[in-house]
Amino acid sequence: MADKPVRADKATAVAELTEHFRSSGATVLTEYRGLTVAQLTQLRRSLGRDTTYAVTKNTLAKRAATDAGIEGLDELFTGPTALTFVGGDVVEAAKGLRDFAKANPKLVIKGGVFEGKAITAAEVTKLADLESREVLLAKLAGAMKGNLSKAAALFQAPLSKTARLAAALQEKREKEGAEQA
Repeated sequence: MADKPVRADKATAVAELTEHFRSSGATVLTEYRGLTVAQLTQLRRSLGRDTTYAVTKNTLAKRAATDAGIEGLDELFTGPTALTFVGGDVVEAAKGLRDFAKANPKLVIKGGVFEGKAITAAEVTKLADLESREVLLAKLAGAMKGNLSKAAALFQAPLSKTARLAAALQEKREKEGAEQA
């Protein structure tokens, strides 16, 4: 009888983890061995509101990843594992994890999932090295504005040439009219 509530709790936990795997833009697996509760709290705060950092049992996390249709993570579920479910900007969360790991070497990034595919720890670091979404959008807007300015100047050039030509012809006629008179 005592097994039934435990199994129900495990099934609920697997269902929650499966939903997190499916709804997150990315998931990063870390090993947190040796970190204090205060350090883990600091890490959770640094990741922001849209990111969830959860310590889970490997067997439950493995089953949830399988249920979510994610493959290639089984070898990462060794030792104490915590899952970082990223709901917001993946690059910002990866930067937060990377920076925290630099300050606290006991946090080890094992790998993760990005867009439904397993990625290595090196690929998580590459994500962290990208510029944020806002910076990339600003660069795109700047490039587009520059091209629009060039296009406007290009379209305006024939009009200004025509205006200068008309002014030159008018000057010439006035000069010829003054010479004949």
